[in-house]
Amino acid sequence: MSRRAVLATIAALALVLAVIDQVTKNWAVANLPLLEPQPFLGEVLQLTLLYNSGAAWGMGSEITPVVTCLQIAIVLGVIVFAVRAVRSPWYALALGLVMGGALGNIHDRLLRAPSPFHGEVVDFLELPRWPVFNVADMGVVAGALLIVLLGLLGVAADPAEGEEQAAQEGEERAVDEGAEEDGR
Repeated sequence: MSRRAVLATIAALALVLAVIDQVTKNWAVANLPLLEPQPFLGEVLQLTLLYNSGAAWGMGSEITPVVTCLQIAIVLGVIVFAVRAVRSPWYALALGLVMGGALGNIHDRLLRAPSPFHGEVVDFLELPRWPVFNVADMGVVAGALLIVLLGLLGVAADPAEGEEQAAQEGEERAVDEGAEEDGR
């Protein structure tokens, strides 16, 4: 993929995910009672509105501005990494998910009560024996898992770079084999 296509893919996916996240959060705030689980898919999924001032699972609620700044740094890091190194559509997908999720939660931290950089994130999806989460969290987790999977499978962020490295290694082997033949 070209640099422009990678960035367009990441931006489009991030925007769509962030919008879906905000629409679902606004629906939850308008329609769900606070801290009262509402059955949705029986015992599998309940809708429970809560406000999270911390990071994952409510940890770090006393350092909300730090969490907000870290999320902004993650978005900037994704942009820099994408511009410099990503040409794979799979990595573009993964980074779009991470960025969209981060942007959805950053929106809450910057614009929701009680104040900018101290805003509480709206969570409302609850699975059995799992902390309450939102669509943005799903994007971050899915993107991060995809990045780990791609790494385990050996998928390069820039397929052309992987091809160049393989070609260079092949040339080095050919030179080594030629040197061995000359030494015989």
